[in-house]
Formats: sequence, C-alpha cells, structure tokens
Amino acid sequence: MKSLRFPSIILTAALAVLSCDQQPESPASVLSSDGVPIHYEVHGSGEPAVVFVHGWSCDRTYWDQQVSYFSERYTVVTIDLAGHGESGTEREVWSIGAFGQDVAAVVEELGLGEIVLVGHSMGGPVVVEAARFLGDRVKVVVGADNFNDVSWRYTQEFTESWLRPLIEDFEVGTSDFVRTMFVATSDSVLIENIVDDMSAAPPNVGVGALEGLFGWWNEEQADALRELRMPIRLINSDYSPTNVDAGREYASSFNAVLMSGVGHFVMMEDPVTFNRLLEEIVEEFAGPS
Repeated sequence: MKSLRFPSIILTAALAVLSCDQQPESPASVLSSDGVPIHYEVHGSGEPAVVFVHGWSCDRTYWDQQVSYFSERYTVVTIDLAGHGESGTEREVWSIGAFGQDVAAVVEELGLGEIVLVGHSMGGPVVVEAARFLGDRVKVVVGADNFNDVSWRYTQEFTESWLRPLIEDFEVGTSDFVRTMFVATSDSVLIENIVDDMSAAPPNVGVGALEGLFGWWNEEQADALRELRMPIRLINSDYSPTNVDAGREYASSFNAVLMSGVGHFVMMEDPVTFNRLLEEIVEEFAGPS
C-alpha cells in the first residue's frame, strides 16, 4: 500500500520566536469567498511576492525560517488557511477549492503583482487551485514535498481505512501518522513538536480537509494541472520517489529537485538547503530579466 504524504508543523520553541526584524508589517485578516476570515501576515518588500501556504493541520508559523530569509529581498506573505491557526472555522465543506479561494482573497486584498506560490504538502494542491483563480500574475507554482506521483488514485477502501483511526480518535490517529513522516536522522525535538501540534488540530477540520484532498486528487487534479500555464516546480525529499514523468503527462513544465537526509518537512528540517533551492527557482522564473 502506498503511504500517504501530507503536511504541517510547528517550530521548536527557540525557532518559533520571531526576531525583531521578522515582526509582521501588516498582520490582518480578509474574508474568503464564503465569508470566513483568513489571517495573514506580510513581511519585507519587493517583487515578486512569495506567498507561503502551509499543509494539513498546520499554520503560517511553519514557514518562519523562510520568512526570515526571503523577506530581506522580497515581499513575503504567510497565510493561515480556514480552520487553521488564527483563521475562522465556520466552513461546512473543507474543499481544496475553498482553501485556494482563501489564498486568492489575501492576494487580491494586498493587490500583489508578480507572485510565487509555495505550498507544503496539502498546500501544494491548494496553491494549484489558487493559481487557477489568479492567472498570469503567478510566475511559478512551487510544491514542497508533494505531487510525488500524480498518476496515483486513492480507492474508497483505502481512504476509508486511512480515515477511520482519525474519526475514532483524532489525536492518537494523527500522532501515529505524523511519526511516519520522518527519517532516522530527523531531530527528535522537532518531531515531538510537530506531533503535538498536528494532533491538536480541530478534528472536524482535519478529517474534512483530508476528505476534500482525496476527492480533489482523484477527481480534479488532472484538469487543474492541465489548466495551469505557469511552470510547476517541486522541492521534495528523496525518502520517497518522485515520478516526474507522470507529472509531465499533466503539465509540460513540471520538474523536481530532491533533498536528502530529510523527511516530509523539508523546509524545516534543512532550511538552508531548502531556501537555496527555492531562491534559485524564484530567480529563474520571477527574478530580474
């Protein structure tokens, strides 16, 4: 059985504290298309704007080590998707399309020009949906450890068996699942922080978002990827294979670079390498001519 790979995390206590130059310039919220308030923060200035979207049962702080790096040169926006972090929870259907509208609402509110969308795990499908709404102003879509094999489909039997432990006891089921996201050399303190954080997510949001993700992957992913006209780039861990050829069946400009010695949380386990790889992508597709 193929292992399922998703999203999220919280920094260790030391890393979670923002330095003075990281304080957001405009912590604020905007209403998504269905009226749910979406919290976001803006750091730095300059084009392009790099918009970071977290994964399942996470929040914007998972990108703290990217904020401190990229805000020195670019406008950096971090977002709490609905049901996560400080954003509202009054949503009935936790679909990937609705999450994409959360991102689009923030971008429109800020009047951003050139944009790089970066999504970790479930945030990858979310930024694909956001790019469908935002169009040509998105210069590149970047996935962080996701879209490993776009040809894969989740059977009903698989999804039911995977969701059952979360429905019965979300905290325990999530804890067990999250521990499979790491490699032998992953930092033990970071692992425990991530496990504690994700396991504390609202169960209705967590289960609903996964149901939405399974449905999107099986029924909407192919059309969504084919519709995009901007490049798609992945920064993935090599602890699980990435099928680039499958991705190119859906999107012609689809490629990946791989990181070694890290698990699913590539941007947190090795931020130096991740930031370098992401900056190369930003400069290639959205940097000065």
